[in-house]
Amino acid sequence: MAAIDFHTSGVPDYAVPPGETIREFLDDLGMSQRELAARLGLSPKHVNRLIQGLVPLSSDVAQRLELVTGMPARLWNRLEADYQSAQQRLRLEGELAAAVPWARSMPVRELVRRGILPEEPKDDLSRVQQLLALFGVAHLSTWQDLYESPVASFRQTRSFEAIPSAVAVWLRLGELAARDVECREFDAAGLRAALPRLRQLTTQPPGLIAPIMRDICARHGVAVVFVREITGARASGATCWLSPGKAMLLLSLRYRTDDHFWLTFFHEMGHIVLHGKNDIWIEDSVSADDPKEAEADRFASDLLIPRTLLPRLSSLKSLGSVEEFAHELGIAPGIVVGRLQHDGFWPASQGNRLKRKVDLESDF
Repeated sequence: MAAIDFHTSGVPDYAVPPGETIREFLDDLGMSQRELAARLGLSPKHVNRLIQGLVPLSSDVAQRLELVTGMPARLWNRLEADYQSAQQRLRLEGELAAAVPWARSMPVRELVRRGILPEEPKDDLSRVQQLLALFGVAHLSTWQDLYESPVASFRQTRSFEAIPSAVAVWLRLGELAARDVECREFDAAGLRAALPRLRQLTTQPPGLIAPIMRDICARHGVAVVFVREITGARASGATCWLSPGKAMLLLSLRYRTDDHFWLTFFHEMGHIVLHGKNDIWIEDSVSADDPKEAEADRFASDLLIPRTLLPRLSSLKSLGSVEEFAHELGIAPGIVVGRLQHDGFWPASQGNRLKRKVDLESDF
């Protein structure tokens, strides 16, 4: 991603208004501002403000100055344009300088290491501009509106400390990846009808599930993307709407076993199926107290192991019985082991060899 170095040699750190040239003209001729105002047909006050750079030099005034000074109007217009451009450059530099602390809080080294940001230029102002471009915003205030609030909500509902900048970057990389996924218009009924097929994928070899999962979801308006965790983000999944007709389902692959993977996937799917299009949902492996989070948890749990069959979990004592139960349900045995551990029927050390590793390629 290209970045501009604003500290180019020879570029002044000030802007010169065209009024300075008017002042020089008056000094050379020994003419007062009042006389110039009379010759231009303007008020003395306006000429004074023009000389100080407090009002713009209009094309009409440029034409009048050509008649009075002999200097072509196009040159007066050029002086004004250069002045406005210099002022804008200085304003931009000021805004970028104010955002330097924000940029320093970002995981720049990790982004450079992943090839997302360039190694050079790496001065503070260039890094600010690169990060603003990465997020697709022109001002830090816009970034705060779009990313700071959902990230703050995610942090407040967790017992650990997530790094806000890491969460925001991870979420943004997911958005960028999702925008490249071609999807049909969102179809809620079609997506619900596709859930059994998605559930069947739990039994497939992990290396085969990604393209099939993505294809099924894309046909119903959901872009599934994988972005490995940015250090400190501590998020396992997220959901947001890129447009009214396209949702993003983002997985960090933070937990690399099939029980965590599928529970997270269907949890995020629950948000898409059950909840509105205005919220951004970010989760770790432990749901917060938000009722909608609990609802998404129930959606995922009930889809994988129907509630009517939960009483049978306590009777599963061996790996063989787990495999038979999983085969009967049509899901991966690792998912059953994860549920037994979660519900306290088995210790965390029991049955883990039935869990399969899910090691998918990240989109970033």
